[in-house]
Amino acid sequence: MALDKGALAGSRIPVMTHHIDTIALPHGRPGTLRQLPTHRFGADGSGPKAYIQAGLHAGELPGLVVARHLLDRLAALDAAGRIRGEVVLVPMANPIGLDQVLLGGLVGRFDLATGVNFNRAFADLADAVSAGLRPGDLGSDAQANRRTIQTALAAAAAALHPRTEADALRKLLLSHAVDADIVLDLHCDSEAVMHLYTTPACWPLGVADLAARLDAKAAFLADISGGEPFDEVCSTPWDRLRARHGGPDTPIPVGCSAVTVELRGEADVDDDLAAADAGALIDHLAWRGIIDTPAPAVPDVADLATPLAGVDRVRAPAGGVALYHAALGDWVRRGDHVATVLDPATGERHACHAASDGIVWSRTQSRYAGPNDILLCIAGREVLVTSGPLLTA
Repeated sequence: MALDKGALAGSRIPVMTHHIDTIALPHGRPGTLRQLPTHRFGADGSGPKAYIQAGLHAGELPGLVVARHLLDRLAALDAAGRIRGEVVLVPMANPIGLDQVLLGGLVGRFDLATGVNFNRAFADLADAVSAGLRPGDLGSDAQANRRTIQTALAAAAAALHPRTEADALRKLLLSHAVDADIVLDLHCDSEAVMHLYTTPACWPLGVADLAARLDAKAAFLADISGGEPFDEVCSTPWDRLRARHGGPDTPIPVGCSAVTVELRGEADVDDDLAAADAGALIDHLAWRGIIDTPAPAVPDVADLATPLAGVDRVRAPAGGVALYHAALGDWVRRGDHVATVLDPATGERHACHAASDGIVWSRTQSRYAGPNDILLCIAGREVLVTSGPLLTA
C-alpha cells in the first residue's frame, strides 16, 4: 500500500521524549557508588522549563510517593504528545540520606558526615553571574535578558568545585534547576497541614494558583529565610541581579518561580492522597503552559500568604510530655492555651499560649519535649522575628 504523505502531514504523531540520566555522585569513599536518576520530558528550549524534586530530606517520604505518581502521569502525557515545554523530575533527590540508617531509624535530614542540613548551604550564584556580565550583555528585551541570565547561572553552577559527596549532590541538583522557570521542591513537616514557602517576588507570579490546587492552608513569604535553602538559591539571585543590573533600559524579570511544597506531615504517606497531590501539580503545570491539557479553574487564594517572620513558634517552657489543646488547622487567638507540658515526675503542668492570631499549621510528632523545644507553629500576620534565620534547623 502506498504511503499517504498528505494524510500524515495533517496528523499529529506523538514523539516520546522521556529519557533517564543516571549520574554517579563523585567524592564518595573508595569502593562505594551512589547514583542520581533524573527523568527528562520534552525538548530543551521547547518552552518553559519546570524542575521538580522530592526527598532532599530523605526521611520525608510523602514526596517520594507523589513523585512516583508524577512520573507515571508525565510518561502517559508524553506518550500522548502533551508535553509542550520541558520537565525535569528527580524523584529521589538524596541517595546519601536514603542510605543513612542509624539504630533502625532513617536519618535523612542531616548529613551524618558533617552535621549539615541537606537543604542548607547551597551555592548562591548571584555574585558569580554579576561579575561575569559585560556591558551589552543585557538589553531592552526582558525575555532575552532572562535567557542570558539563565545561561550564566547554569555556567556558574557548572563551575562549582565541591569537595564532599554532599556538596557534589548540591551542585548536581542546582545544575539541573538553576535555569528553570519553575522549581518545586517537595518536602513535608513533622505533623502539618499542606503549606508552601516562597518569596514575595514569586508569590504573585502563579504560586497562588499552586496553593489553591493543592488546597494549601498556609503560605509563607520571605526575601531571605537564612541558610541558603534550595528554593531560595534558585529564585533570589534574580532579585539581587535586578537590583544591581536592572533598569528601564535593562529589564530583568523574576526569572525563576521557586517554591518549597510541604506535603503535610511525615506520617501522611498515603497512595490516594499522593495521587491527588500529583494531579494538582499536573494541573498547575498545565496552567503554566508546560503541559497541553485543560487546567480546571480554582478559587482565588491571594490573601493566603503571610510573612515567614510572622510564624509563632510555641516553645516548651520546661521539659516534659507535650499535651496539645489545638489541632492542626485550628484557628487560635493570641493568648489561647494551646498546649501543656507535663512533668511526669512532679506532676507540675506548664501552660503554653499563642502569641498571635492564626491557624495551627504544624506540630512536632515527638511528645517528649526538652526546654525551649518547638511544640507547634501558628501562621500569624504580625512580624515577630526581626533578625536572624527564619527557618528551623
